[in-house]
Amino acid sequence: QVQLVESGGGLVQPGGSLRLSCAASANIFSIYAMNWYRQAPGEQRELVAAITSGGITNVADSVKGRFTISRDNAKNTVHLQMNSLKPEDTAVYYCNAHRQLGYQSYDYWGQGTQVTVSS
Repeated sequence: QVQLVESGGGLVQPGGSLRLSCAASANIFSIYAMNWYRQAPGEQRELVAAITSGGITNVADSVKGRFTISRDNAKNTVHLQMNSLKPEDTAVYYCNAHRQLGYQSYDYWGQGTQVTVSS
């Protein structure tokens, strides 16, 4: 059974930093792209950052220069380093594992971790 377990959320003041982690089942980590999404109240879920199985990264324009995604293949873990946090970064952050095989998509989700940026 595939499991994604997030950690590292919490309350931080504007300008502060947090590091989110997502531990994945070993049987998927090496072949799945890993992504971080977020969803604020009343908003749609949006893709924040992505990293392929080969380590190619991409981040949303709204967090470019502030957020960094990385993966530790030896520990089956993906991280999201969030710096210079703003109140608009407040959301539930979800870890996602994704694989596309032709027209078939395979997606797994973590339970989400709350990030609140407030003074």
